Amino acid sequence: MVVRMRHTKGHTGNRRSHHALKPKNFSACSHCGAMRLTHTVCGACGYYRGRKVIDMVKKVEKKQAKAKAKTAK
Repeated sequence: MVVRMRHTKGHTGNRRSHHALKPKNFSACSHCGAMRLTHTVCGACGYYRGRKVIDMVKKVEKKQAKAKAKTAK
């Protein structure tokens, strides 16, 4: 099989120039000070833009109860 429409190295490089990985942007949580991804709820305290979005205590208790039930089987 013959390659009819071959791309030059420069053309291939230009196309691949947008394939580089970009670093994640972290910022400090305004409530607890933990580092978190921008535009996401803080995983440590559950606050986003000054409001409590997730009850982290309830979430941890649910996770522990689930683990305890799994080991009880």
